[in-house]
Amino acid sequence: MSSKSNARTRSGDEAVKRVRLSPEDRRQQLITLGARMLRERALEDVSIGEIAKQAGISRGLLFHYFPTKGDFHLAIIQHANSQLLERTAPDPTLGTYDMLRDSLERYVDYVTENRTSYLALLRGPASASPELVAMVDAHRRAQVDRILTAAPLPPDAEDIPSLALAVRGWIAFVEETTLTWLREEPITRTDLVDMLVGALAGLAIALNQTLAEALRP
Repeated sequence: MSSKSNARTRSGDEAVKRVRLSPEDRRQQLITLGARMLRERALEDVSIGEIAKQAGISRGLLFHYFPTKGDFHLAIIQHANSQLLERTAPDPTLGTYDMLRDSLERYVDYVTENRTSYLALLRGPASASPELVAMVDAHRRAQVDRILTAAPLPPDAEDIPSLALAVRGWIAFVEETTLTWLREEPITRTDLVDMLVGALAGLAIALNQTLAEALRP
């Protein structure tokens, strides 16, 4: 390549780095880059310097958008949680059983693709952060609300509190079982999903016959 071509290439690279983004667009760019890095490493290993370099900004400028590294980490996890909720959103065109199974299949696919960050979040050092614990807890509550909303139950049903408690426990079962499966894979993906669906159906039999009937295949 000629010196003129090299000069044009360097000029082009500099032009890319000089692109001005709105504060919100820049903030979103940094979060997206952080979430992408989180797929391959634990949260505490996400490098501020690498993120800034990929975004074409100085390390100091990143802290203009996020006051501390902890704030940046919280934004990344919030983004990842939103992605998971979006990826597992119930399909309203399906019946209750198929809706649950479809959502769980997409859940297993998501955590398989993001196993490093998923394992680190629920079992790594990051899980000791009060802010991250609160964020993950809010994510679980959102899952409970979504399941109960999709279930064929009247919103004023008397057993809603019991069902909410049971679903919360089932979510803990799903997380722990999936974590173990990611590490060992002792059964197939299909068998895993069968187990997770069957566990909620079993709880429903003990608590609410309407839901139990809806969760029959």
